[in-house]
Amino acid sequence: MQQRLNFFTASQEAYNAVKNLEIYVQQCGLERRHIHLIKLRASILNHCAYCIDMHVKESRHDGLSEQWINLISAWEESPIYDEKERALLAWVDAVTLVADSHVPANVYEGLKAHFTEEEMVKITVAIGVINVWNRLCVGFRALHPVDQPAKAA
Repeated sequence: MQQRLNFFTASQEAYNAVKNLEIYVQQCGLERRHIHLIKLRASILNHCAYCIDMHVKESRHDGLSEQWINLISAWEESPIYDEKERALLAWVDAVTLVADSHVPANVYEGLKAHFTEEEMVKITVAIGVINVWNRLCVGFRALHPVDQPAKAA
């Protein structure tokens, strides 16, 4: 696969606009664990290898378990996520796939049971931001770094 263009440098103005939204998300008061769930799940749904690679590494760095990270792709089938995380993941799915799901009422009610209205808005902005990054990376084929395998002892 070959990168189509480097959107980071092609339009510094556009990149900075998205980056400022990203800074907001990082500083808005959402739990880091929830931000990781949002970014990883949306990136999985959007098949964004660049973002999946980045957010898996960030999740590991922040101390989240391999099992917790690996099972996000099948969250509905795993007991590792608590009810609050499950409500959040359902919201990520519905908002990311909005054209298909139209965000069902039960998914909204599930989120509302665990988060304040302010948190719900911040969560939805975070979902929107990762979806912008995913579309930039997938559309322009941003290439993630390829890690070198560890040498056998």
